[in-house]
Amino acid sequence: MKVSYNWLKEYVDITATPTELANKITLTGIEVEGVSRLADGLKKLVVGYIETAKPHPNSDHMTICQVNIGAADLTQIVCGAPNVAAGQKVIVALPGARIAGNEKIKKGKLRGEVSNGMICALQEIGFSNDIAPQSYDTGIYVLPADAKVGEPVFPYLGMDDAVLDLAITPNRADAMSMHGVAYEVAAIYGKDVHFPETTLTEDPDSQIADYLTASVVNATDAPSYNLRVIKDIKIQPSPLWLQKRLWNAGIRPIDNIVDVTNYMMLTFGQPMHAFDYDQMASKQIAVRRATANEPFTTLDGEERTLTPDDIVITNGDVPTGLAGVMGGLDSEITPKTKTVVLESAIFNPTLIRKTAQRYNLRSEASSRFEKGTNKGIVLQVLDAAAALMAELGDGKVVSGVVSPTHLAATPVNVTVTQAQINHKLGTTITIPEITKIFQQLHFDVTEDQGTFNVSVPTHRWDIAIAADLIEEVVRLYGYDRIPATLTASASTPGILTANQRLMRQIDQQLEGSGLSQAISYALTTPEKAQAFNLNAAWQPTSVDWPMTQDHQTLRMSLISGLLDDLAYNVARKQTNVALYEQGRVFVKDDADQTRPAEVEHLAGAVTGIWQAASWQQKEQAVDFYGLKGIVEQLLHNLHLNDGIQYVATETRRNMHPGQTADIYVGETLVGFMGQIHPQVAQQNHLAATFVFELDMTQLQALAATPVVYQPVAKYPAVTRDIALLVDRHVQHQAIVAAIYAKGGAFLQDVTLFDLYEGHHVAPGKKSLAYTLTYQNANDTLTDDQVNQAFEKIKKLVVSEFNAEIR
Repeated sequence: MKVSYNWLKEYVDITATPTELANKITLTGIEVEGVSRLADGLKKLVVGYIETAKPHPNSDHMTICQVNIGAADLTQIVCGAPNVAAGQKVIVALPGARIAGNEKIKKGKLRGEVSNGMICALQEIGFSNDIAPQSYDTGIYVLPADAKVGEPVFPYLGMDDAVLDLAITPNRADAMSMHGVAYEVAAIYGKDVHFPETTLTEDPDSQIADYLTASVVNATDAPSYNLRVIKDIKIQPSPLWLQKRLWNAGIRPIDNIVDVTNYMMLTFGQPMHAFDYDQMASKQIAVRRATANEPFTTLDGEERTLTPDDIVITNGDVPTGLAGVMGGLDSEITPKTKTVVLESAIFNPTLIRKTAQRYNLRSEASSRFEKGTNKGIVLQVLDAAAALMAELGDGKVVSGVVSPTHLAATPVNVTVTQAQINHKLGTTITIPEITKIFQQLHFDVTEDQGTFNVSVPTHRWDIAIAADLIEEVVRLYGYDRIPATLTASASTPGILTANQRLMRQIDQQLEGSGLSQAISYALTTPEKAQAFNLNAAWQPTSVDWPMTQDHQTLRMSLISGLLDDLAYNVARKQTNVALYEQGRVFVKDDADQTRPAEVEHLAGAVTGIWQAASWQQKEQAVDFYGLKGIVEQLLHNLHLNDGIQYVATETRRNMHPGQTADIYVGETLVGFMGQIHPQVAQQNHLAATFVFELDMTQLQALAATPVVYQPVAKYPAVTRDIALLVDRHVQHQAIVAAIYAKGGAFLQDVTLFDLYEGHHVAPGKKSLAYTLTYQNANDTLTDDQVNQAFEKIKKLVVSEFNAEIR
């Protein structure tokens, strides 16, 4: 349920910010999944007035508009929308504006004519096709005449309104309406609700009996079924205030009749349906079960084969609606509709749920019928909807209501005692406190010696027994106020520190990558202690009275110990070894420092064959890129804010000068990786061996982003391949970083799939081939969008890397 903050404030006097309100609602039992605004991420969108519009001389579909945006001079904008015309007030994106998809608007030329901005459709400023008004599907949106030129468009479109997304559980279907949420918020803050009164004026010269009659074959299928008729209706777009409330709630405006039915559903939680009276071809409406294999075409144009478990609305014979789920194509409201039959009913929730599931037609209406609606306001909603339709459509409400069945809903009386409440909750809530809570909930309550007789109004049909009242008391009393108690034999629970949790995660990842954990001595020889220092300026620490000459200096790197472990295994014919170690190194920044600093490090070493040969694959030796993949995945899982770079280096002693890279996070050196020098490998009787070492103390101190779930994109990705011929010294990492920086808002991934040096490639050159993946989480990408972004990347690699595109 999407709740408009501004709309809610019309019903309850609240001063809390939307975020504060969301937190308060969540604490009292209804989770708020998020607070958002349609204007989030957008800027420099203003109201413009089109003074003149003339055809583009070099285009058969573009228009050159002179637009007043509140500046001294008119602004020329070229627009391709078919409905653009002089005299309109429109949405203008100024140069420098940000519109949907984080796209930036710039000055430019279209077919030789200057265009200083953009006249926008709603979809171009973030509205999805599901909520943008149907009448503006193929063109720009026209603002109302009272919109002030030069002012931001967000207030006019309701885009500055905060929308709270409530995750409604099945037991709280009362909160699937603005009135229900208003009652909830009023109870939380101890406020009153104030809903506007409905004034219905009936036409004295017409009676509903002259228009139609109705019958319900089985009252259990539709225990309350009520109809009104509105005549002389003019079908037209709804006023902007109504459209704003619908699209902020995630519902698409259609016209003034359909919109009113949806508006009433949002306001009261009561689904409604409107039929075109003239298309029904009968004055008789009958509610019955469908016959076996009875055909019916729903509003979506699909023909369904019905079963006897479906409830249908008929014109006396032929179905015109699938009750509580979807109307029929033959009776839908069209621009030609003059007379409307309006339905407000209660249907059997079990049958509605099964019908919606059977035909995969779950909707906002069926969801509410399944979970329950307020039985006490069915006729009130019918009157309110009829009055609003007549007002918005310049029509008249025919006198009278047809109600073949009617349900007289009355408050439910439930009794609970103070002793029951405090026994269940372990509290000592007083009688005045309990009474106040029930009054905040707008329940009528009387108390006699600790016994509460509570009259629950019809808008809280979820409350029926004493346990329900106890739940209401604890919600508003505050879960955080319930006293915490320990069991008599309570023990101290063990917990892991943040560092311990992180290292356990790293252990799992490295072991999953095929490495085994090793533990080495912290004391080693002076030569080995300094062999693979991360920082060449570090000074060693030696003990005064070593037990042996091989254990006299504290290690400053873990790699030497891992190489000893590899040599030990290789000497015993275990030539394919992959090890990692997590531990402390001991470093001093200055030789005069008395006590060394203890720093957490993580290192790995692999040698031999990484992938054994089999009938379906060749043997694969350990190489630089295999180890780099393990390190990359490890660092990726830390979710660091700053970018990670691998910078080639030839300065590290004991490392191969052509296959070694320093690892930076932002500007911070956090480690290195690569192949050990062949001479060092030979001294340890090892084949080609690759190692890495990371400063975990540094990494844990860097800023990281919490992991936040991102929904799987509903729209397909688009890929483009590009092959580049560049100088041999150009780094792959630099190319990828540049592509990401200039790739546009929809670039999701850059993958290297081919590297070639040799025949057919000039000396000193190499060929790199990449796959670029584009995806828009909110809409389907067009070829033009992808091609424009791809062309920018082509120009980028040519200009920055002197690349030749193959």
